[in-house]
Amino acid sequence: LHVDSALIVVDKPAGLLAVPGRGEQRQDCVATRLQGRFSDARVVHRLDQATSGLMVLPRVPAAQRAHSRAFEQRCVAKRYLAVVDGLMADAAGYIDLPLAVDWPNRPRQQVDVQRGRPSLTRWRVLARDLAARTTRVEL
Repeated sequence: LHVDSALIVVDKPAGLLAVPGRGEQRQDCVATRLQGRFSDARVVHRLDQATSGLMVLPRVPAAQRAHSRAFEQRCVAKRYLAVVDGLMADAAGYIDLPLAVDWPNRPRQQVDVQRGRPSLTRWRVLARDLAARTTRVEL
């Protein structure tokens, strides 16, 4: 979507890895594709394979440091749209639970009150499809 001397912005499609996975069959990803064209592209954040959305890849060390710091310090606001199965009763809410990697099922996360890092997700219902019995949610 955007390329300049400092950064690249790309729209990652659902189904494509953000970074290489384990094994030869999981090397196709956003990072590998972009680094084939722009060898200086650096990954500072990821999106799950099933998630589509924007990724920002800095091209110079100063931009990489600034973007990494922004993610580390949780200065980056993320917005997701999802269609979930079922009709959610409440109009809005939040989930405030510590998350940790579920190692046997990576990249999945799990609630872990001992090892988990703080995680806060605010959500609100955008629409309910009564016929399909689904709810469109902003997270």
